Amino acid sequence: MKWQEARKLYPNQFIKFKVLKSCIDGNVEYVDEIAVIGPVKEKDATRELLNSRDNILVYHTPKDEVKLRIKTRTGLRRAY
Repeated sequence: MKWQEARKLYPNQFIKFKVLKSCIDGNVEYVDEIAVIGPVKEKDATRELLNSRDNILVYHTPKDEVKLRIKTRTGLRRAY
């Protein structure tokens, strides 16, 4: 299912979904295809997102597209 279809089915609410297809451009991942798991109550959205694993996300439907900023962990290693 496309994001635009999910927005029409679940207007103005959080939904939980699995990412099926996405593409990466620079440090941003754009989600193309999703499999909707179901709506999530606003009070439970943060907890659901923090407990999600693999390619499962919680996102709010008023957003035009699903864009995820990719963070890379950089650090210094020190030898003693």
